[in-house]
Amino acid sequence: MSGGTSKIRIVIADDHLVVRTGFGELLDTQPDFEVAGTAADGAEAVLACRELSPDVVLMDVRMPVMDGIEATRRLAGGPKVLILTTFDLDEYVYDALRAGASGFLLKDVTAERLFDAVRVIAAGEALLAPAVTRRLISEFARLGPKPGPELGRAALSSLTPRETQVLRLVAEGLSNPEIAARLVVTEETVKTHVSRVLGKLGLRDRTQAVVAAYESGLVVPRGRT
Repeated sequence: MSGGTSKIRIVIADDHLVVRTGFGELLDTQPDFEVAGTAADGAEAVLACRELSPDVVLMDVRMPVMDGIEATRRLAGGPKVLILTTFDLDEYVYDALRAGASGFLLKDVTAERLFDAVRVIAAGEALLAPAVTRRLISEFARLGPKPGPELGRAALSSLTPRETQVLRLVAEGLSNPEIAARLVVTEETVKTHVSRVLGKLGLRDRTQAVVAAYESGLVVPRGRT
């Protein structure tokens, strides 16, 4: 992790002091976490991240001055962003993922789930609850493919047939163990394929791989031809 230590450095961005304080106190109980700082709006969050270089940001969506979506967009290429939301089917899910968020967390989350979420995000994994994934896929089904500069046909052609197959399965929401079982290979082999896919396509994590696969049209949601 950053700072040359094994601790996961965290910034908490929320316009409610009680939320920032509550999450901070919970996270501070874990020996592998360090709450590096807090922010009351998106602009403060961006500044805090540039100064403190955290590994993970807990980011509220609705904040004054600059909302969490814009702040996430400005932090692209920096810390992993875990969006704080009040319910699974938040209207901002799609925009947040396209802006670069790595996952979502409900504000009424239990302490253990909060700890797990931070560790999962810090490790580069996606954190998408089934309900969030369904919402995301329904949005892609409604909007259709939207190829962007981040993933075009040329980039997809750089993948081997097996890497393309793995990307499709990741986009369907399968975990590494599930993909390994489907392809009859080891979980370590799947991890290697996923890592190569992310590297070739310039993607940060599995969440971005899901977005890219649907936006490029590589994977088409059911119900859309």
